[in-house]
Amino acid sequence: MKNRLLILFLSIIVVGILSACNSSVESASNTASKQEGTKEEPVTVKVGVTGSDGQYWEIIKEKALEKNIHVELVEFSDYILPNTALVNGEVDINSFQHLAFLSQFIVENDADIVPIGSTVVAPLGLYSEKYKEVSEIPDGSKIAVPNDPANLGRGLKVLQQAGLIELTEDVGLYPIVKDIINNPKNLEIVEVVAQQTPRVLPDVAASIINGGIAGQAGYELSEAIFHDDPNSPDTRPYVNVFATLGKNKDNEAFKTISDLYLTEEVAKAVEEDTKGASIVTEVEVSELQKELDILVENIKQENR
Repeated sequence: MKNRLLILFLSIIVVGILSACNSSVESASNTASKQEGTKEEPVTVKVGVTGSDGQYWEIIKEKALEKNIHVELVEFSDYILPNTALVNGEVDINSFQHLAFLSQFIVENDADIVPIGSTVVAPLGLYSEKYKEVSEIPDGSKIAVPNDPANLGRGLKVLQQAGLIELTEDVGLYPIVKDIINNPKNLEIVEVVAQQTPRVLPDVAASIINGGIAGQAGYELSEAIFHDDPNSPDTRPYVNVFATLGKNKDNEAFKTISDLYLTEEVAKAVEEDTKGASIVTEVEVSELQKELDILVENIKQENR
């Protein structure tokens, strides 16, 4: 009788232990399942760009994914579409333009677009396949310049700094060809789409080429026969930025991508990708917005 009671008692203990083990296993399994089920999908951010083949974008995408952000690059073929796409909600942010260009778009389209971070300053250079010095450019030569207002104005100022032309006083940031008051070499200024400025080099004496576009075309800044000073305060309007709609300026994912651009690893990659033609620069967002506001107001005043 005692043996039977002992066996029964031991059986109850064993069953209890096994039940507890099974319960623990099920609990752990359920917990793991819940954790797996609640793992957040990466937030996708669409970034409008005009060139996406740089290694720095791969670094940014990799680092962003570590922060659960999937960067999707949307490439455009000209300088107007990335802002139009931003306004239309086709992209979340864009990264291709400087403040001077952005200010023009804002005024012309009554758009609420704001900078959320700086990227690079790209010196604007005058390049030539035929001549090594500005002084060698013959009379009557053709000079290509970007045809969008901001880059046209800056390009004409570079030609003035190079001593090739003279502009009227107080032309602001956006002079046009008609503002040339002195053209001693009787140069023909040919306006072309910015992306075409390297391609027309065989057909012109020289061409004004944006730093980023020059890098993509395989040109180094050192090859320019003249360029403006990237460290001058006068270049602040030409600081390139990440931009988004005003209502999204505090979006954490957008700001994270912007911050990643300023990391040392990305800065080195940008220098390599652009052959030194673009210089990563950090400017406070408040300063960027202040400069943009001034530019917008100046344009409005000029249009009155």
